[in-house]
Amino acid sequence: MPKRSVVIAGRHNTSISLENEFLEELDDICRERKLSFNALITEIDAGRGEGVNLSAAARVYVLRHLKNKTGI
Repeated sequence: MPKRSVVIAGRHNTSISLENEFLEELDDICRERKLSFNALITEIDAGRGEGVNLSAAARVYVLRHLKNKTGI
């Protein structure tokens, strides 16, 4: 599973491990919203619940985004 290095909120270095398909969707979302990958991950990080790891939060974010986009 690929890892991508990110900087959360411009100050916290970490990495996120996601399947290529999720990384591709996140990249598409970044293009749609005109955000950097770091900015999107910062947003996802801020909205995740206590005890939820960042990779899981990113997967749920992608799922919700696609469901909203398709009206499911």
